[in-house]
This record gives sequence, structure tokens and C-alpha cells, in this order.
Amino acid sequence: MTPTVAVAAAPKAATKAVALGDLLVGQGLLTPERLIEALTEQKRSGRLLGRVLVENGFVTEEQIARTLASQLQVPYIDLRRYEVNNATVRALSEMQARRFRGLVLEDREDTYLVGMVDPFDLRAQDELSALLKRPVDVALITNEQLVQTIDRVFRKTELIGEFAKEVEREIDSDDQVQIVDLSALDDSVQAEDAPVVRLLQTVFDDAVQARASDIHIEPQEKKLVVRFRIDGVLHSQLEADPKIAGAVVVRLKLMAGLDIAEKRLPQDGRIAVRSGTRRLDVRMSTMPAQHGESVVMRILMREGELIDLEKTGMPAAVLASFERVLQAPHGIVLVTGPTGSGKTTTLYGALQRLNDPGVKILTCEDPVEYRIPGLIQVQINEKIDLGFARVLRSFLRQDPDILLVGEIRDQETAQIAVRAAMTGHLVLSTLHTNDAVSTPGRLLDMGVPGYMISSTVLAVLSQRLMRLICRYCIEPYSPRPDELEWVRHYYAGGEIAQAKFQRGKGCTRCNGVGYTGRTGVFEMVEMTAPLAAAIHGSDPREFERVAREQLGRNTVAHRALDLVLAGETTIAEAMQVVISAEG
Repeated sequence: MTPTVAVAAAPKAATKAVALGDLLVGQGLLTPERLIEALTEQKRSGRLLGRVLVENGFVTEEQIARTLASQLQVPYIDLRRYEVNNATVRALSEMQARRFRGLVLEDREDTYLVGMVDPFDLRAQDELSALLKRPVDVALITNEQLVQTIDRVFRKTELIGEFAKEVEREIDSDDQVQIVDLSALDDSVQAEDAPVVRLLQTVFDDAVQARASDIHIEPQEKKLVVRFRIDGVLHSQLEADPKIAGAVVVRLKLMAGLDIAEKRLPQDGRIAVRSGTRRLDVRMSTMPAQHGESVVMRILMREGELIDLEKTGMPAAVLASFERVLQAPHGIVLVTGPTGSGKTTTLYGALQRLNDPGVKILTCEDPVEYRIPGLIQVQINEKIDLGFARVLRSFLRQDPDILLVGEIRDQETAQIAVRAAMTGHLVLSTLHTNDAVSTPGRLLDMGVPGYMISSTVLAVLSQRLMRLICRYCIEPYSPRPDELEWVRHYYAGGEIAQAKFQRGKGCTRCNGVGYTGRTGVFEMVEMTAPLAAAIHGSDPREFERVAREQLGRNTVAHRALDLVLAGETTIAEAMQVVISAEG
């Protein structure tokens, strides 16, 4: 039986809805009571039974699709594990794929295999066959996977290039880069039609779709380069004519409220951007360079949920110790690591645990990345002399219980933070050091006396972010001799013959890089009596020696290796993390 015959023989919509419920009950996926409840709601709301069942959490989209596929004797395709050919999918345009809720998955010479969400939509099948000029064989897919695949395949990269060329043509018609119609770039109807606005909107949309944390716009001698930072690594997205750089930067400055006439000095600003239904807060920095102004934009998801500490990758033992020190009535808890290592995420996770109507929490940050109800959050502004030290001094007159200092950058801020801890406040902050054991020594260098460090610092948490192997293209891997030697060094002579090393070969879901997502690796040093004695005597070397003994194998390096041996990341990624952790 071909898919088309099976579909053509399908019952009418009303009968189909009941039959679907009966099928799910028959397979034990749905109870009769829940089916009656769903049918009642369907009759009241007019929605499809399948949607009612999924939205109420009675069954999943996948269970419905598999059930229908079995009944209709057509294949069910899990797009999460299917190697999608982008060129084949593009036999339909993005608009057509979304309209018909279908994807062209295989070119079978005489026919096309089309994955469809609704196999009963015979009109859609007829129109698809006419568009493709061939008969179609139907397979079932879920709506969620359809949308994710369309978003992934129909990235905005080509559209960005087209808009960049449109901006270039507009500038050519004016005969010089400097002429930019600012009135047409105002917040008006005309702005929506301006090529530079469409270009930037598409760049933001593509960045969100690609899960980028930063957008880099870099003018070079013979081209303008746009790069996205995804999972900590930069990826080139566009190379355009450098003559459009001026128009792009001017528009961004207007959006951020910066001085468009000032091209000789760095400037910082913020932009609020909407991408689809999502609101983005964008932190923007400009820097004068040899061939124009370089722009870097950090993307912050306004409505994004804060990550719970349990989802950061923190081991259970470290999490328990970290939560324990957070309950202390006073003292300092420091989180260390390089820029982009997830320190702010960890601190916000801590604040979520501590946030309670019975305590007053004040934060001074640069910038305020997430807004948390119940907290008093202050944005640092160095332009008006509103720095960390000044805000921190004012905080102490606001009757706080807990203080968060975005970063301890200088001696004055460090000393005020220590005094705040000594006068009964819990202080959370970050510091740029390579590891946990060297952090008290850094405070000594800042001029904080050893006796104050020993009596106030409760714990130091050091962390890095490590990329995880893409689960859809993971494959066994035979390490090079130098990689095996590195593993043996950190495994302390342990047996690694049984270890199954893996890597990602690269696929459409990970954009060919072999990694998707990141997790944290942590090490934590608590202030014990021997450590307090060492730092009290202002002896950072003795402190580091005792601290390393206390850590043992619970270091960033060893935790990175544990992920390698568990097959969750690669040796190459672990080596990069360890190099950054050990300086």
C-alpha cells in the first residue's frame, strides 16, 4: 500500500479524531478517562483532538505521530536523528514548507519523500506534487521537529547577503559612503523599508536562531566580516563589501543612542531589539580600528529563564558545598574564571536560591544582564563616576543582607567588599584568576591584608565552560599519541584501555562543528583552618600548596577529563579548557 492510497482511504476528520483517541487508548498511551476529558474539551474549544491531548500533557507529539504512522502503514521519521540534506529540503521554499507543514527529505528520482505533520491533508499533498512536478511519498513527522528543522535549514545567511548587496547598491547610488539618509532611518514606517534596517534585523534574527551569544562586525581592508560566537567559538557568517560598514555602524549607533559623529573614541551602549516574539537586550561596544569602527554586540535574552545551579553541570559534592557556604550569615564567596566562563550565570543561580522576602539583596553590575524581581539592581556607569567602589559604599547605608558585586577590579573595591563582609554582610563577587587556589594571592596583590582575607573569604569557586559532542553525529575516535599521553598524565596512571573516546563528525544540527551546547566544569576551595593560617601569614605559596592537597582530583582539569572518559566531550576540547585553567 502506497502512502497516497493509505491517506486517500483515511476516514473523515470527525471520525479520524475519535479513531486517533481509540488507537492511543488501545496502545496503552492514553486512559479512557483522559480521552473523554480531551474529547469534551475539543467539543468546547473546537481545537483538534491531537492538539488538545498534547497541550494537556496526556501524550506527546511523537506518540501521536508513531501511532498514526503505524495505522496508515507509512514511515515515521525522527528528524532529530535523520541526516537532513539541506539541498533536498530547499526543493521547497521556506514559506511553502511552513504553509504545507512538510519537508522534502529524499529525492527518489521518480518521486519525492515528503515528511508531513498531517497525513490527512490531501489538498496539501496534491499541491506539493504539482509544485515538485512529481508524485510524493508521505512520511510522518512531528510539528515541533518540522519547525526546528525549517529554522535550521533556512538560516538567514543568504538573506543577510542579499540585504548587504542592497545596502551596497543604495550607497553606490549616492556615490559616497558618508551619505546616509538619517531621516529615513528613524523609527518610522520608512525605516522598515530601509535596506540597512532589514540587514540588521535579519542579522539579529539569524543570531538568535543560531544560539549566538555575540555578534562581531569587523571592517577589514577589502571586506566587512560578520561573525557569530556560538558555544564560545567564533563562526564567520558574512563577508560583504566594506563600503557598507559606515551605514551599518551609523544605524547601530542611532539605535544605541551613541554619538554618530564620534569615530575616534570607543563607545558603549545598549539596544532593545525584537526578534520574532522574543525581546533581546543587546550590549554594544564600538572600537575605532584601522579600517573603520569594529562593533561587538552581546545578546541577552530578555525573557530567558535563569539557569538553576543544578543545571550548570556542577557535581553533586561541589553543589552541596556551594549551597552550604551560601547560607553563611556573612563572608565573601568568590567565583573566578576568564571572560565568558559562566561566572555571572552561576552568581544569578546563587541569587535565585537566596532571594526571599525576608532578606534584602542589592547588586551592582556592569551590565545588569538579567532582571530578578525582589532585588535592587544598580547599573554601573563610569561616565558619571558611578563605579563599583562608590556604589558599594552607598550600599552599606541601605541596610542590606546580601550584596553582589559584579566584579572586583581594583584595590578600593576589594577592600570595601572585605569590610562589608566583616560587618555582617554576605558578599558575592567575581575575580579574574586562572584557578581557585591562586585567588587569595590575587587579593593580597590588591592590598587586602592576609588576616582580613582569612577571616572573610568563605570559598572560591573556579569554573570553565566546555563544549559537548553533538549527540546526532557522535562517533568513536582513536586519539593521537600526544592526546593519549595527555590523558595518562591527568589520569594518574589509571587504566584507560576500556575508555571509549568519541567526537562529533559534524552534521546539519551542529553546523558541521561536531559540538552542540556547553556544560560547566568546576573546582572549589573552602577556607579551612590550615588554609586560613597560611593566608593569615600572607604566604600565598603555602596557601596554594595546602589548597592543591585539599582539592586532590577535584580540579577543573580532572573534571574535564571525566567528561572525556564519559564520552561527553573530546580530548581536544578538554585540553583547551585545561590550558586556560592552568594559564
